[in-house]
Amino acid sequence: MARTPADLVGARPGPSFRITFDGRAVTALPGQSVAAALWGAGILAWRTTRSGGRPRGAFCGIGQCYDCLATINGEPNRRACLVPARPGDAVTTQEGHGRAALGV
Repeated sequence: MARTPADLVGARPGPSFRITFDGRAVTALPGQSVAAALWGAGILAWRTTRSGGRPRGAFCGIGQCYDCLATINGEPNRRACLVPARPGDAVTTQEGHGRAALGV
């Protein structure tokens, strides 16, 4: 019988909810960060670099490296590893510096 990490620690998370990533529905659990919910859905990159457009996602997972920057609910440059996922959150791929609307 396979046991999950939640089974091993006796966790009893609340019911799952949906967020979206570039319009795609993603399931999240209470207490998960946006990065953890995206990882759980198999999404490993949610921004591109300013120079070269290379894909980036979570690297350190503790908010120190800034590789996990994402646009969350229209606000760019949010560290996805630190932002708790909330029902209805809309996460979009962040291109470069995340300020395209400003023309910077």
